[in-house]
Amino acid sequence: MKIIQMYQKATNWLTNLKDIPLLFIRLILAYGFYMPAMMKWGNISGIAEWFGSIGIPFPTLNAYLVASTEMGAVILLPLGLATRIISIPLMITMLVAILTVHFSNGFEAGNNGFEIPLYYLLMLFVLLINGAGKFSVDHLISRRIKS
Repeated sequence: MKIIQMYQKATNWLTNLKDIPLLFIRLILAYGFYMPAMMKWGNISGIAEWFGSIGIPFPTLNAYLVASTEMGAVILLPLGLATRIISIPLMITMLVAILTVHFSNGFEAGNNGFEIPLYYLLMLFVLLINGAGKFSVDHLISRRIKS
């Protein structure tokens, strides 16, 4: 009986900390998308050309969409603003990256495999389901709307 009470106490305590991992996930993802976004914007025509060479339709449009989505992540995720909304196009971006670039290289990140985009996809799914958490602009907005 004592063990069950201790477990329940620990579970309650850990439940109160659930927003901290959501904050860390947002920050890690924003950091992870920063360099790819900067690289794409630094050579958008080269990215469009590469997209065309790997069979992505409307390569110029998609280059701009992906670069904008990744830059949106860099801005919105640390703030926790529109977290669920930005998670959707980012998840699509990760799925396309896995299917068009990484899957044929296997799982290992060191071989340009799908490991890292899969981790990003899973973290984005967590944000889509749970939202940004209480350390976010989304939380402040929802509190304001409720009052």
